[in-house]
Amino acid sequence: MNKSDFIEHLKDRTRKLAVDIILFYEELPKTDSTRVIGRQLIRSVTSTATNYRSACISRSQKEFFAKISIVVRKQMKPYYS
Repeated sequence: MNKSDFIEHLKDRTRKLAVDIILFYEELPKTDSTRVIGRQLIRSVTSTATNYRSACISRSQKEFFAKISIVVRKQMKPYYS
């Protein structure tokens, strides 16, 4: 797999994850805890997908690493919130 194929593959995976999490949340019984945790999880995965796409169009390597660090931080947020 070359670099551009990998980038597109990861874009597809992050988008699919976001859609899957939203669909999963829709199926859950709505209790106070599932609302809070589910909404945080949705914010995290949609933010991850969006920020990854933003990193892919970076103008420099420094900008790319800065944006990828945001992706990693957003991905970890549900575990520490």
